Amino acid sequence: MRVGLAGVMVAAMMGVGVGMAQQADDLSQIKDSSRIGPDGTAYVTRVVRVPPTISPEAQKSLAKVVSDAVVPSTLEQRRTGTDKWQNGAGELSKQMYPATVTESSIAGVPVRIVTPLTMSAGKRDRVLINLHGGGFNSDSGSLTETIPIANLTGIKVVAVLYRLAPEHPFPAGLDDAVAVYRELLKTYKPEHIAIYGTSAGAILTAEVTAKLKQMKLPMPAATGIFSGMGDFSGLGDSWSLFALNGFSGHLDPPSDKPHDAEYAGTTDLKDTVLSPIYGDLSGFPPTLFITSGRDLLQSGTTTLHRAYLRAGVDARLVEFEALPHAFWNDPKLPESKEADEIMAKFFERELGR
Repeated sequence: MRVGLAGVMVAAMMGVGVGMAQQADDLSQIKDSSRIGPDGTAYVTRVVRVPPTISPEAQKSLAKVVSDAVVPSTLEQRRTGTDKWQNGAGELSKQMYPATVTESSIAGVPVRIVTPLTMSAGKRDRVLINLHGGGFNSDSGSLTETIPIANLTGIKVVAVLYRLAPEHPFPAGLDDAVAVYRELLKTYKPEHIAIYGTSAGAILTAEVTAKLKQMKLPMPAATGIFSGMGDFSGLGDSWSLFALNGFSGHLDPPSDKPHDAEYAGTTDLKDTVLSPIYGDLSGFPPTLFITSGRDLLQSGTTTLHRAYLRAGVDARLVEFEALPHAFWNDPKLPESKEADEIMAKFFERELGR
């Protein structure tokens, strides 16, 4: 059982296989409860089973127990650990989705160029730009977010290794992404370019789109916002409910501190580029949104999706059941394969018009 604070207390009994009988006994001793404070804050206890509709691999993944205790780590330790994980997951991704990865730079910005082993003549004039996740302070995705997509689409992917916070707060990473896009416009038509990202990269994707409109630059053919948000001034319910691993893991109580303060820096949290939800989103390109049922950025993703719809944007939302934040970074899950295929088909369709 996991009890998470942050305005909402949630008890989750999770497990698969032979543990279910024991769980039935445990569940009989637990009653759902709720108390609503004068300001509407909910203090609740809920028992949440693992749905049988997800894959056995995903069920096994959700059954992993992560301590609720705070495990302090320095920024250097986070980056070292993330790099180690990303390299290992990247190698696994290459085994599953063969592609070539090279290091380069575009407009003075370091990039990884991920090229499918075979690329048809009709796709050589197309390119995808990836803005990786990692909380704006590390690289958690420039391999796992790109290798499957390059392989499945047959289109080259440029992963932008943008400058990171806290050393380089907003708008440094944004400026790097825009610089790469502007340089690629010299070679590729905008209708043959798409921009996408996960988590921090998803947030950055919306910011880049807002900045391109502000600069009156041509829009890309499509964007992909995969577990993101567009409002740094407030966080939705999912931020109070879920940790990075869903119901398992450390979760801080609610706070008035801004989300990713080291990234936002001194910028007004309602700045229309930092938080595009406060700006005019009309004219944004077709956009695919993806989130999941136990994603800490579920609220942010769905709220931004609705803002796109209100602005008349062709915006589509796909939500996966029960899985945690950015689950597609685990290439072993069948749901990750499904998510990657959804992303790839979207980009192929939009760039092929």
